Amino acid sequence: MNVLDILVARGFVEQITDAEGVRRHLENPVSCYIGFDPTADSLHVGSLVPILALAHLQRHGHRPIVLVGGGTGMVGDPSGKTEMRKLLTREQIRRNVEALQAQLARFIRFEDGQALILDNGDWLLDLNYIEFLRDIGRHFSVNRMLAAESYRMRLETGLNFIEFNYMLLQAYDFYYLASHYDCFVQMGGNDQWGNIVAGIDLIRRKMSKEAYGITFPLLTTATGAKMGKTAEGAVWLSAEKTSPYEFFQYWVNVDDRDVERFLKLYTFLPLEEIRVVEGLEGRELNACKTILAYEVTRIVHGRQEALKAYEGAAKVFGRRALPADLLPSSSIPRDLKVDEGAAVPSTSVSQEELEPGIPAFELFARVGLCDSKSAARRLIQQGGGYIDGKRIASFDQPIGLTDLKDGSALLRAGKKKVHRICVAG
Repeated sequence: MNVLDILVARGFVEQITDAEGVRRHLENPVSCYIGFDPTADSLHVGSLVPILALAHLQRHGHRPIVLVGGGTGMVGDPSGKTEMRKLLTREQIRRNVEALQAQLARFIRFEDGQALILDNGDWLLDLNYIEFLRDIGRHFSVNRMLAAESYRMRLETGLNFIEFNYMLLQAYDFYYLASHYDCFVQMGGNDQWGNIVAGIDLIRRKMSKEAYGITFPLLTTATGAKMGKTAEGAVWLSAEKTSPYEFFQYWVNVDDRDVERFLKLYTFLPLEEIRVVEGLEGRELNACKTILAYEVTRIVHGRQEALKAYEGAAKVFGRRALPADLLPSSSIPRDLKVDEGAAVPSTSVSQEELEPGIPAFELFARVGLCDSKSAARRLIQQGGGYIDGKRIASFDQPIGLTDLKDGSALLRAGKKKVHRICVAG
């Protein structure tokens, strides 16, 4: 089966420049690329769609090229932004590029040239500006550039010259990869459509060859929220920024209406199994959410971390029955034996601090259950703070050694956020 049909069936495709041309091009092993901006030292859940699209391509025999924007990161992409991105230093970009390269290796096999990670700083940073304008800039119409959605949005708030150059640089990337790596397919978010088309046009003009573009939908949840955003901020792929347990909980708590769509996009479970999810509700749909959370956590953090998160959630919230015939290709264990301490985020507190007791609102803020002491105070006053399942009576209630059983206690903020405190050994 052509990988394009797989991507369409699983919901990856929003627009294609030439559907039949792309399908023919993908009949044999080819190279395809996606660019990632090094604006942070970790990608987030919003990046999973392009990452997994590359993984599908590799599974069907194609060679993914991951392009990290060490050069374009010096400029900043105006696409989808209402204001200019913060410009990073070369040293910040270098550190972020190295972190992203290590992170992407979890999803794509780079051994023996099966995939490539490239940094466009290797060819963009040494470009001669006058030669670039003469050889590349002359192929671009300012009128057409201003008609692109990414620029039209910014014209209302102000588009500066450095951002105006971004389309030329991304188009040049596509041309460079086509001429040096025989790569004629670029994929990206739907906000990249204008940049991708500009690259296709440049390749046609400079090389007299056809190139192709595929864009992904810019995903929101059923509630209209941006994918991967929570009240606490972004859901990161880095375990240091978002723990595997918190990551698991993000997927367990998705809206019922999103479960089938997310199983198609964010797991490799067979489509014929996922289609059964349509029409499920209640306990069975909740079981699907658990499998979704386990599978995505396994892909991002590995099987051991997924198991620990699964076991930790079962300890805190109770075990869900997982029928053997529900999404049977999942490797989730159906006979879970709960590990009492698994995966729940924990903080060690010294015995000296715990002897007199720590005011509850201070402890909740300290371990990250609330963003601030004032937020913790409000939460507890409204009845949303618990220790080992018992509601905390007042915001300044001291929590000390007598509240810990066997050296630990489970704090809970609201229904879903938990954290274990332990006596430092």
